[in-house]
Amino acid sequence: MSRVFNFSAGPAMMPEEVLKQASEEMLDWRGTGMSVMEMSHRGKEFAAIAAEAEQDLRDLLNVPANYKVLFLQGGATGQFAAVPMNLLRGKQRADYINTGAWSAKAISEARKYCEVNVAASGEASNFLSIPPQSEWKLDPDAAYVHYTPNETISGVEFGWVPDVGDVPLVADMSSTILSRPIDVTRFGLIYAGAQKNIGPAGLAIVIVREDLLGQPQPSTPTFLNYTLQAEADSMVNTPPTYTWYLAGLVFKWLKRKGGLEAMAEINKRKADKLYAAIDNSGGFYRSPVDPDCRSWMNVPFLLPSKELEQKFLEEAKQAGLVTLSGHRSVGGLRASIYNAMPEEGVDRLVEFMQDFARRYG
Repeated sequence: MSRVFNFSAGPAMMPEEVLKQASEEMLDWRGTGMSVMEMSHRGKEFAAIAAEAEQDLRDLLNVPANYKVLFLQGGATGQFAAVPMNLLRGKQRADYINTGAWSAKAISEARKYCEVNVAASGEASNFLSIPPQSEWKLDPDAAYVHYTPNETISGVEFGWVPDVGDVPLVADMSSTILSRPIDVTRFGLIYAGAQKNIGPAGLAIVIVREDLLGQPQPSTPTFLNYTLQAEADSMVNTPPTYTWYLAGLVFKWLKRKGGLEAMAEINKRKADKLYAAIDNSGGFYRSPVDPDCRSWMNVPFLLPSKELEQKFLEEAKQAGLVTLSGHRSVGGLRASIYNAMPEEGVDRLVEFMQDFARRYG
């Protein structure tokens, strides 16, 4: 069976080139006679894999030397707890911006550890737009400001980086990291689950400024302690070695593609094509998101009826276009078009959408 175009929001499509390389190296990694999965995380072979992956990520994002890069177990949900445990640093209050489901989950978890000031919320728009920063009520004495640059479920994305002065800015970039260049120095901490735009599930990447380390809450579990993980090169406990290795292959692939500047051009082009297909459909397809806040990575859209949406999903699957259902909490349809989704996949989806609209519109 030929491979399909998988529009899943995560775990998501991976570059075919990376999967082929991993397949070729599965039983014998570079003459060692063993798989990466079988290696000791303390051995020199895996140490080399880990160091190279970190350096490639630093190169791609231009991460300054005064930031630590951690490769940790789990996804972003674990970091919802780890962030306040590590970054409160004696303070009792943190600012959070609520722009959707994942922001809300981070807020709920943080409330177990500190007082949360929801400085702004998109609830009035049903989380289909982002409140302008002029309306935010930030606390200048907050330990940090947390936001979610891209909401995977609702498809709402910040087109700008908030200006929060000297307060550390924390970003959950799970569904947007590596989709375009960013200025890491604008952030105190960036974290991301790997299973959307990096690699398989099971890995969380944390990029944290060194001066924010060193004051975790006493109750912080050892494996969630950023300071200890930084000192141990992310190996306080056995890391997700194979996922780390696959992430490293993806970083190499991104470099070969021309880096994040090249990816930004491709990603914008893919998103523009898909939104144009929606907007130019005469109302057959509809994007519920404020046009100024549309995501490049996650594109939700609606059809005139649930019956047509179900038929769309069935026929799309027959055409090799899969996992287009919207999240169960909001319904509708959603196409996630991360880095690994080739432009050909978006072109095929657009062609299918246009044909479907002609037949049922």
